[in-house]
Amino acid sequence: MMHAGIFTGYYPYGLKETAQRIQKQGFTTVQLDLHFKDVDLGPGQITAAKAKLVRDTFRDHNLPICCISGYTNIVHPDKEERARRVGYLKEIIRNARAFGTPYVISETGTFNTESDWVHHPKNKTEEGFEDCRKVIADLAQTAYDHGAVFLLETYVNNVVGSVEETVRMFAQVDHPGLGLLMDPTNYFETHNIDRMDQILNQVFDTLTQHIKIAHAKDVKRSGDDKSEKHADIGDEDALESHTFRGVGEIELPAPGLGSLNYDLYLKRLSEKHPNIPVIIEHLDESDIPRAKAFLDGKFKANGL
Repeated sequence: MMHAGIFTGYYPYGLKETAQRIQKQGFTTVQLDLHFKDVDLGPGQITAAKAKLVRDTFRDHNLPICCISGYTNIVHPDKEERARRVGYLKEIIRNARAFGTPYVISETGTFNTESDWVHHPKNKTEEGFEDCRKVIADLAQTAYDHGAVFLLETYVNNVVGSVEETVRMFAQVDHPGLGLLMDPTNYFETHNIDRMDQILNQVFDTLTQHIKIAHAKDVKRSGDDKSEKHADIGDEDALESHTFRGVGEIELPAPGLGSLNYDLYLKRLSEKHPNIPVIIEHLDESDIPRAKAFLDGKFKANGL
């Protein structure tokens, strides 16, 4: 059966309290955010002892870590800034196994310097794609060298956003150190959201073999609000990747609050990945019980 998980970063506490709260809510796995009130896991601060402490704390609470968040803009156009960001991502990748999982995730980035989620014309050029391909190939090799796997997460405004771009990237970086984080909501734009089932089937018809971990959020048209959307999740230190809720025509709310065909999504996901972790995101702590009940309900309704 599928496993319901949650990002640890939605709990703005110390390490042990975070694990306790997640356990009480009935989750069976977590996606690890390297962001706790009492453990510094920032750039240059990851050690074997800290990794063991984090790993063992979650294991003691029956919460195996299934993957690690490494989200950053891997194609930032400023060379020094890119080197800093990719350097920390590689540090996470090198230490992934010490945290108890091979999987480290990031989106593919944008050449926009103002936001990690806003489009830039270079994103959809051959030059931009090749630039991104080189970084991903390097990350895949780094992961392979350390017994890990770098998971690419798509997003429509990033360099790799469409199903076709994802297929192309995996064809050009055919490497055991590269896998896919499956989040179907990230493929939808205003021109294809009304063809939801067709796009979902295309995603699984072409990309199933690369999937390692799955996410659970939702997608809908944003109405009159075309701005970049961020939520107040009650933590002044929250990462932007946890407050982001969409930009332009499309909003990305918590699971059960949009129009994603969850029945089709989970059925297609389960065909080749019947025991995969499905990680809830895009919500604040107060909404977690509702979102988990929604996802558990979909698991039950579909026999998953």
